[in-house]
Amino acid sequence: MTVPDDGKERTEPPSGGPLIDYRFSLANERTYLAWTRTALALIAGGVAVLRLLADSEIGFIAAYILVGLGILVAVAGLRRWRRNEQAMLKGWVLEPTRLPIVLAIGLSVVGVLLLFD
Repeated sequence: MTVPDDGKERTEPPSGGPLIDYRFSLANERTYLAWTRTALALIAGGVAVLRLLADSEIGFIAAYILVGLGILVAVAGLRRWRRNEQAMLKGWVLEPTRLPIVLAIGLSVVGVLLLFD
């Protein structure tokens, strides 16, 4: 049940759709924020590698992979947040994500590159 500005209690959201338990929506938002923090860390790590290994071609490649992964995670995290919100509103099953697999492979490649620098 929600109480809008007019003071009248409602059992449905103003859009007329189903009411989502706010805890699920907030959990989805926290997950999105975790993806955003991960994206920021990847981008910052890429910038740091670029600055620390500026003379190295391998460092250059590793930095760009990290920044690319950061951009991918930022976009995919936002997309996933929106899809999960829509799925919860419509009562659909939440789809799994392949993003952790992509992230693990990308970070493994960066780790191997940096080992040989």
